[in-house]
Amino acid sequence: MVDSTGRRKFKRVLLKLSGEALREPGSTDNISPPIVENIASQIKLAHQTGLEIALVVGGGNFWRGISASNRGMERATADYMGMLATVMNSLAVQSMLEAMDVPTRVQSAIEMKNVAEPFIRRKAMRHLELGRVVIFAAGTGNPFFSTDTTAALRASEIAADAVLKATKVDGIYDADPKKHPDANRFDHLTYHEALTRQLKVMDATAFSLCMENNMPIIVFSMDEPDNVRKVLIGEPIGTVVTN
Repeated sequence: MVDSTGRRKFKRVLLKLSGEALREPGSTDNISPPIVENIASQIKLAHQTGLEIALVVGGGNFWRGISASNRGMERATADYMGMLATVMNSLAVQSMLEAMDVPTRVQSAIEMKNVAEPFIRRKAMRHLELGRVVIFAAGTGNPFFSTDTTAALRASEIAADAVLKATKVDGIYDADPKKHPDANRFDHLTYHEALTRQLKVMDATAFSLCMENNMPIIVFSMDEPDNVRKVLIGEPIGTVVTN
């Protein structure tokens, strides 16, 4: 996984972005075009190296199903609404990438043929082989699953080399570093350690799925300039979770 220069060697990766990552902090706008443009430009630079890139984007800037269910909405319906939010974010990222001449395809787990292809695993892999960025929308198509689990599932299905999970902090800590300044950061963790410590950077289902399929997870901060490009091209940043 690491070459003689210390870089990680990737052929194909899945980048997981939260919906909140597309929103300007403190803004009432759900999507910030300048932020999406910055993310897309970094993806483009990594894509130009020949890296095959897939994306999963959350929908939390529009809607969170579990939060709505906690306020009385039926959970399955709330989750389906959240899946639709991920489609809007996926189309926003696609639009910006296409404006930069990066070929993309959005594949949705919920059929909506006017705006996206249906998810077909072999077709997704062929798009990647042809140099297209593939954006997986609408989660798994089923309620009760997070977009973290979607990322773990899709990465396993397309035989990615790793899941790259963008967060607000520069890796995984043993406590919330914003609340606990003395929290310790891990350079490396095993899946078992992440699960037994109940670290919340990804949900247990996503961790378990990656563990079962030996899918490395790299958790990094996207708040640092150029970190999306850096992690995509294999620079050694963030926390690595493996067996």
